Amino acid sequence: MEPTTSPNSQHPMTRDKPFGWLLLVTGMVGWLASGALSLEKLAAFKDPNHVTSCDINPWVSCGKVMQTWQSSLFGFPNMFIGIVAFAVIITTGMAVLSGARLARWYWLGLQGGVTLGFVFTVWLWSQALYSINVLCPWCMVVWAAMIPLFVWTTLRNTTHRVITLPAGIARHGAYFGWIITVALYLAVVATIGFAFSHVFMGGSGL
Repeated sequence: MEPTTSPNSQHPMTRDKPFGWLLLVTGMVGWLASGALSLEKLAAFKDPNHVTSCDINPWVSCGKVMQTWQSSLFGFPNMFIGIVAFAVIITTGMAVLSGARLARWYWLGLQGGVTLGFVFTVWLWSQALYSINVLCPWCMVVWAAMIPLFVWTTLRNTTHRVITLPAGIARHGAYFGWIITVALYLAVVATIGFAFSHVFMGGSGL
């Protein structure tokens, strides 16, 4: 079993019920977005001229992003990874809400998977802004789900000493969780604003 700390010393979001709900909600959001992208990708396989539901303009288009090599980095569409990965998050959230006590090795594995997913998301975000120069709305929904998922999974695991940190950081770090989450959201919005400033300022764009 994983090491435990007194519930009274834990930030509310790192306790089982709130954290279980966070896993369930972010998992469902990410899974639905990945599912929507998968359906659009399958439609594009059937009809190369398929126009996706989120092809809004030259700068906001799922279809254009799907045509890039970055959208199938491992030889198959990235959204298929999301369907499987977010299903694990949903299952874990339901297990936590049901009162299951998961072993430390499981939490370490979940931390590793969420961290890799977050790093992959950051890479895809950078590619969309600085290489592809097109935004995919459903992809941005996945970004939005991954940020609190990564932040709070990490803080939950440090609070419960799954990840060993100095006692002061482990005890008080979670109290900055929402500040870190909001800061990351603002960073994403700011970078989108800078990368697409020519669009917002009425430039010719693509």
